[in-house]
Amino acid sequence: MTLLRVLRTYLRPYRKWLAWVVVLQFVATLAALYLPSLNADIIDNGVALGDTAYITRAGLVMLAVTLVQIAATVVAVYFGARAAMGFGRDVRAAVFHRVGSFSSREVAHFGAPSLITRNTNDVQQVQMLVLLSCTLMVTAPIMMVGGVIMALREDVGLSWLLVVCVPALLVSMGVVISRMLPSYRVMQVRIDAVNKILREQITGIRVVRAFVREPFEADRFDSANRELTDVALRVGRWMAVMFPLVFLILNVSSVAVLWFGAQRVDAGLMQVGSMTAFLAYLIQILIAVMMATFMLVLVPRATVSADRIAEVLDTESSVVPPMAPVTELRERATLRFSGVEYSYPGATAPVLRGITFAAQPGQTTAIIGSTGAGKSTLLNLVPRLFDVTGGEVSVDGVDVRQLDPDLLWSKIGLVPQQGYLFSGTIASNLRYGRPDATEAEMWAALETAQARDFVEDMPDGLETAVAQGGTNVSGGQRQRLAIARAVIRKPEIYLFDDSFSALDLATDMRLRHALRPITREATVIVVAQRVSTIVDADQIIVLDDGVVVGLGRHEQLLSGCETYQQIVESQLSAEELA
Repeated sequence: MTLLRVLRTYLRPYRKWLAWVVVLQFVATLAALYLPSLNADIIDNGVALGDTAYITRAGLVMLAVTLVQIAATVVAVYFGARAAMGFGRDVRAAVFHRVGSFSSREVAHFGAPSLITRNTNDVQQVQMLVLLSCTLMVTAPIMMVGGVIMALREDVGLSWLLVVCVPALLVSMGVVISRMLPSYRVMQVRIDAVNKILREQITGIRVVRAFVREPFEADRFDSANRELTDVALRVGRWMAVMFPLVFLILNVSSVAVLWFGAQRVDAGLMQVGSMTAFLAYLIQILIAVMMATFMLVLVPRATVSADRIAEVLDTESSVVPPMAPVTELRERATLRFSGVEYSYPGATAPVLRGITFAAQPGQTTAIIGSTGAGKSTLLNLVPRLFDVTGGEVSVDGVDVRQLDPDLLWSKIGLVPQQGYLFSGTIASNLRYGRPDATEAEMWAALETAQARDFVEDMPDGLETAVAQGGTNVSGGQRQRLAIARAVIRKPEIYLFDDSFSALDLATDMRLRHALRPITREATVIVVAQRVSTIVDADQIIVLDDGVVVGLGRHEQLLSGCETYQQIVESQLSAEELA
């Protein structure tokens, strides 16, 4: 069972605490079971006989037992809470690190909203099960067994009430819970849906407003929210039925004990104190049954959540670190693609086929093609965001799949298609490229990326706050800051994935001129849609439907590659770029 496997794995470091929980809860439960018996003795041997001294002595014993119960319960709950919180922390960390090892393929398979829900809501459900198990699950069986023994010890003649009341409570709780369980699995899926829509609307708020789609998006969210609400209300209605039903059975059982017990007291078959104690034990037994049944409500929901957590933890990344990684490269960063092929999972045809070319240090290689030609996919194969399904990508003659991942990434400065910035400051974002960068180096990188002017104009300069995703700066500013983050790293391989698309032509030209002395000895790969960005490249690769249909300089392709000619003609005249 997946739930047991998750619990067994991540509760192992807290075995000592859990052992103390069991011991202390056992002590506390024994104390609770002993109290009704003491109370019966006070009634029968003290109150009935008017023996004040006995009442005082027994009362002091009750007080001592109560203090033991309180102390044991407090310490047990403390250890249980520490174990549950530590368990939740460890599972969240495990899910986080597993997701961090995923390639883009696995992230796309699960989806960001689902991964967030699994690492928050699902972990919380299992964590809650652990916490309540330390308080209720341990206590319930001891209370049930001990309560039955103590009740029989007080009076066997009323034991038939246990045979009637306990099954009645079990059956009623079972009916309610069986109605609730199917809704729990649906609820987690509905939470995923709400998170997905909310995330889309927050991220795409500008697009929503630009196209005046607020009413449509509001209806879409309202629909998903209503579906979640309907499931939650269905669970809530059954939950609302459960507790009145439990108290009805408890009260009817109490009345039955008093009714039949009074008859036995009247017949001299039992004493008043014993009847009072039997009533207390019956209530304790029924409460223990209720607690155990309540845990049965949590277990299925936690099981669903554990399945979803385990699905993430059991998923291996398609990008696997090598068993014996190469940890040193002797040559400069020569990048070579040899017969590269890549297919997305479930695709009927490869998105890249037979890609072969080499990019040398000190050389700029540009990749251009129509939308969907596979340009970004090709670039993502270098840092192993994906792994090739055929052929080989090598750096300095070594297959990237055999390189130590840290060594490979240390040689690469990647500027993705969407220049993502992290929440923090401009300085903290630049230090993602190099943590030990000085302020002078950051300003130099910003100047190269044509970002110094607007950063200097900001009130706090390098310490200017950046919102998550960089949404408080323009698209062009975001791209230039992302370029500066790569420049400050001073890598051997620069990967620019359509990173100049948001820049005007003048800024684009100045930035490319500023990059030349910085990248003079580096290998530069530029993916671009705009011909003006790549006209000066040492070699241009033209992709069409995942195949290289042209390779050469701008002038060569302009006269010998029909696909490139069509791209040029769609943007500028041939004479203008000749």
